[in-house]
Order: sequence, then C-alpha cells, then structure tokens
Amino acid sequence: MSEVTVNSTICDFVHKIRGSKQGNKIIVDIETPCEKIEKFSHMEIPIKEIMDIKDNYVMDRAQEAKCCSNCLVPCAVLNLCRLESGFLAKSLAKKTGSLSIVFD
Repeated sequence: MSEVTVNSTICDFVHKIRGSKQGNKIIVDIETPCEKIEKFSHMEIPIKEIMDIKDNYVMDRAQEAKCCSNCLVPCAVLNLCRLESGFLAKSLAKKTGSLSIVFD
C-alpha cells in the first residue's frame, strides 16, 4: 500500500491518495474535499494504462470530471501507480520526499 498527500495550494485543498496493487490493477481511493476529484475518487487502474501521459485511464477520468488543467491530483495518482507497480522505487520516492512547482 502506498499513500501520498497532495497540497493543492492554489485551490486550498488537501487530498489523501491511497493505493495498492491487486493483480494487474492498482486500486486507488482518494479522500478529498473537491467535488471534481470526488467524481473519480475510487479507481481500478489497469497497470498497462499508466505509462503514457496522454492516453491513460487516470487522465481520461480527470478529463471526464472536468478537472482544471493545473490540478496536481492526476499526476499524483500516476506517481502512486508507478510506486505500486514497481516502476518507481519507493526508497527513491521516500528519499526525495516531495515534488513541487514554485512560481517565481
């Protein structure tokens, strides 16, 4: 099981994303105060659908929910899926700690 927290400071929401690999899928649940994110807060994501940034299950669900283009949640979900599927080392993610966008 992997967990990530997304601090969406622009919209002032904090989202908690949890996921675990079950067979050839990643089961993801999102605790969120955002109505748009709530629309896709439970997903069973096929592992083969997380590799391409454009054509993948998560981005399709975010588009259907009409997420803003600056929403960090879809990216966080994809990173969590990569952790759970072994394409991103959990030790590297833990060492790095966070990703960020800084507006200068």
